[in-house]
Amino acid sequence: MYPRGYLREHSSLLLWLMRLLDLLVSLTFCFIAYYLVFRFKPLLPHYQVAVLFSVLVVVLIFHLFDLYRTWRGVDYIQEVGAVIMAWTTVFAILAFLSVITKTSADFSRAWLVMWYTFGGLALLLIRFLLRYILRRMRAQGFNLRHIVIIGSGDIGTHVLETITQAPESGFHINSYFSDQPSASAPENAKVGQINDGLAYLQQQPDIDQIWLAMPLSDSDRIQQVLDTLKNTTVDIRLIPDLFGFRLINHSISTIAGMSVINLSVTPMDGINKWMKAVEDKMLSFLILLLISPLLLVIAVLIKLSSPGPILFRQNRLSWNGREFAMLKFRTMPVDTEADSGPVWATSGENRATPLGAFLRRTSLDELPQFWNVLKGDMSIVGPRPERKVFVEQFADDIPSYMQKHMVKAGITGWAQVNGWRGDTDLKKRIEHDLYYIDNWSLWLDLKIILMTVFKGFVHKNAY
Repeated sequence: MYPRGYLREHSSLLLWLMRLLDLLVSLTFCFIAYYLVFRFKPLLPHYQVAVLFSVLVVVLIFHLFDLYRTWRGVDYIQEVGAVIMAWTTVFAILAFLSVITKTSADFSRAWLVMWYTFGGLALLLIRFLLRYILRRMRAQGFNLRHIVIIGSGDIGTHVLETITQAPESGFHINSYFSDQPSASAPENAKVGQINDGLAYLQQQPDIDQIWLAMPLSDSDRIQQVLDTLKNTTVDIRLIPDLFGFRLINHSISTIAGMSVINLSVTPMDGINKWMKAVEDKMLSFLILLLISPLLLVIAVLIKLSSPGPILFRQNRLSWNGREFAMLKFRTMPVDTEADSGPVWATSGENRATPLGAFLRRTSLDELPQFWNVLKGDMSIVGPRPERKVFVEQFADDIPSYMQKHMVKAGITGWAQVNGWRGDTDLKKRIEHDLYYIDNWSLWLDLKIILMTVFKGFVHKNAY
């Protein structure tokens, strides 16, 4: 018998506490922003109405975004994304209602911006602190979920080792049953054959979950186990043997009433696609405005330094293998590749003009691509696009190379800010590109953009 623990028995109370904290944070920073803007004046009547209405919107939207569920074992970045989307939706609704009621001029924009910014940061901080506390408690043996693993082959061993090495996840292995015993089982866990485990489970009321770590090819065995456990009320989870696949944005969904396992799908679907488009359009427009004097200076210098056009257009492949004309400042004399054909840029080559060599070393030749982003051909952040001739060459030689085309190509990317640019290891570059696609979020995009500003322009591999 295992002690249930207060948090374990009162998990719903914890979720209600989160609801209360969210409301308190929202109201607290609403009033803080108001008093900072209006210097401690009493809350005006129309602001009182707005605040009361915002409480209702927060309760509704945070519930619709499923924020009040257990996040055990889920990456913090996913929770961050959900909170940001919910908080932004609240303010989008409030802004929309103020416009259609023609009351937007009655509210201070500084108040709204401060409330949104600092309130959102506080919501994220609260959740970070709660996660930290729970992780520490679980690592110390509190607030655990007791699980039984029924495994088969390498997949059973993989699951066993993964959970054993992550005590902060809060999953305690009560027992491990497999026809192929593993030396990785914890000392205090019961170990045995699968048939022994099925009999054992009939007498264990304190088990929280049963995990079936079995290959999909062993469907008859899985069905036998499920038939034996048909009368249990314990949660049962199937962990199939997908570890050998290169999975992108994998998940389970329902289509026409059928359960579907998504092995490799683009993250740019639904609201994600909309958010990415808004990010690209807004940032590219602002950046083009800011750098327009620099673009003009570079254009004049190119025209004076060598004959030919200012811009260089080259067909590259982007999302779904779609071809587009990528823009660059011209860095080489006209028709440099007329005789040689497409050439992979390498260190020490001398095809560029003196000005062109400087533009390449500082990555300034890439700046016109913000126009490609504004047009919708590219994103600011994403895998770097390549020419069709090289894509065809690498597709069969580099594992999972074509999966980089599951999102729009970018001006900068996770591979580039980590030094994998120019004539470097293509396999490493693709690994970084696929990591970006599988872990995409607005936060990751902003992180890459900031890293690019500080260390992404001038690099030893930029040539």
